[in-house]
Amino acid sequence: MSKHLKIFIDGACHGNPGPAGVGVAIFEGDVSLEQISMPIGDATNNIAEYSALIHGLIQALRLKADHVTILTDSQLVCRQVAGAYKIKSVHLKFLHDQAVSLLRTFQKAEVKHIPREQNKIADRLAACSLKTFKSSPDDRPEDFLFGEESPSSAG
Repeated sequence: MSKHLKIFIDGACHGNPGPAGVGVAIFEGDVSLEQISMPIGDATNNIAEYSALIHGLIQALRLKADHVTILTDSQLVCRQVAGAYKIKSVHLKFLHDQAVSLLRTFQKAEVKHIPREQNKIADRLAACSLKTFKSSPDDRPEDFLFGEESPSSAG
């Protein structure tokens, strides 16, 4: 029996770039399986959108989905994944390649653009993730920032 998940995704940031986070809501039919609201450090809005996509796909793999429908209000992500838009940013290219690789692991995967009004749950989760940032002495989030070494690789 095939397991089909609907995954609503959104990224948010305060400033662009600025503190950023992701929101992901995963459904099987009308049943909510999982909700993710997580800060990701300083990033652009587009990096946050791709990060939400990647987090949603990883969770779908963990939930053993065969078929995923990604629902996003980001035309950029939707069209870049479909190959309709070119990717100019090195950071986005890396995230795009990772997302496309994950999408290929499913028997069926589709990314659909929806109006923002239909993506309220992921939007709310992404917005809530911005409230969880904790300021460090230099006013940056305690989480490591995009492009910096992770604390575990600092030696």
